[in-house]
Amino acid sequence: MTAVEVRGLGKTYGPVAAVTDLSFDVPPGEVTAFLGPNGAGKTTTMRMVLGLVAPDTGSATIGGVRYAALRRPAATVGAVLDTSGFHPDHTAGAHLRVYARMGGFPRHRTEEVMDLTGVTPFAGRPTRGLSTGMRQRLHLATALLGDPSVLLLDEPANGLDPEGNAWLRGFLRELAAQGRAVLVSSHVLSEVEQLADRVVVIREGRLAVAGPMTGLYAAPGVLIRTPGADGLSALLSGDGVTVERTATDTLLVHGLPADRIAAEASSHGILLHEITPVRPTLEQAYLDLTGGPA
Repeated sequence: MTAVEVRGLGKTYGPVAAVTDLSFDVPPGEVTAFLGPNGAGKTTTMRMVLGLVAPDTGSATIGGVRYAALRRPAATVGAVLDTSGFHPDHTAGAHLRVYARMGGFPRHRTEEVMDLTGVTPFAGRPTRGLSTGMRQRLHLATALLGDPSVLLLDEPANGLDPEGNAWLRGFLRELAAQGRAVLVSSHVLSEVEQLADRVVVIREGRLAVAGPMTGLYAAPGVLIRTPGADGLSALLSGDGVTVERTATDTLLVHGLPADRIAAEASSHGILLHEITPVRPTLEQAYLDLTGGPA
């Protein structure tokens, strides 16, 4: 199975370190989200994986081989990094046929990828008149011409409406389920939360965290409002339970389910005004790691 392996990757532009000692994996069979603030080095990293930028240190390989050394790169890696690059007078279908010929792929493959990505309804329209969402679908179709085992996608949901976003989530998850390694850069954390199995977060060109999505979240908790906050806090603390005082009458409890907390409070005559399970979010985890918006 083909995976992307980044090891000790580094790139400097003059006095600016774009990427520093970066290491992570994109395994087959999963969708990996690549997150970081603008300027964190995500696009530079993806371009180094594709051999478009030469690293100063380290390596990036696909199945253990540098992109430039792959026998048929377009049949191994499909990439969408740049949303321009269409000839304005070519139709969507003509664009795909040109790229199929360039890659040595059979003509019927253009029909297949158009059907797969929803390009067929506008295949006869010139690319200059396509909406942003249509262009995104066409880029994805182009990346899939070689039926690649690895996909590198930079902001593939840009310009898609809610229906298109839902389709893209299901489509990318299905591609991963077929054994492909899928790396998706995105700023839309709500979409990433529903899409990704794994996450790589970088900040200022350095790795902040890499691993399963579930490992990114803090433990779930229970928010409690009570006039007896002092007594309840003393009652619940200890034995793997942590109690955080967030306001005079408010506690955040980790390590006990809501029903157990309610039972303990009731048995000691402590009145509860609110008891609400709190689900950690990707957005909060991301902000904690990077200190800024996506």
